[in-house]
Amino acid sequence: MPSALPLRTDYSATDLRVLAKRTKDNNQSRRLLSLAAVLDGMSRTDAARIGGMDRQTLRDWVHRFNQQGPDGLHDIHAGGVAARLSSERLAELAAIVEAGPDRDKDGVVRWRRIDLKRVVKERFGVEFCERYIGTILKRLGFSHMSVRPLHPKQNGEIVEAFKKTSRLR
Repeated sequence: MPSALPLRTDYSATDLRVLAKRTKDNNQSRRLLSLAAVLDGMSRTDAARIGGMDRQTLRDWVHRFNQQGPDGLHDIHAGGVAARLSSERLAELAAIVEAGPDRDKDGVVRWRRIDLKRVVKERFGVEFCERYIGTILKRLGFSHMSVRPLHPKQNGEIVEAFKKTSRLR
């Protein structure tokens, strides 16, 4: 049977418990308490159970603790997926939306998400779904607005003359 992996000796069990009490990270605190139990002489299986893990996971944390100290017991989170549109391209998209469509060039009189999806695909080579185009627009500070439709043969002078006005008292 292989021997247990030795823990570094520059921290005592009391030191680890003090660090566990001070930290704001619950996961780091659990790991520190498990390692303190190991230093007190508890079996690795029981010490792992204290921290809510199995013996192999405790062994992995012992490796990290030996290499990096207590700071190595924090969770490491990945940065996530890189953005498909850079901030410069987002600014360019915002300028396109702000300027509005050119009827001859774009073939539309107002931007819809499906139209912007096509523009983003043509100009930037990135394809998004319509719903995500709406999310991008929201993030850029745009909101959904729709103008009241006007009849193409409507005469503005006749409309103004027809409006009701209240009589002066």
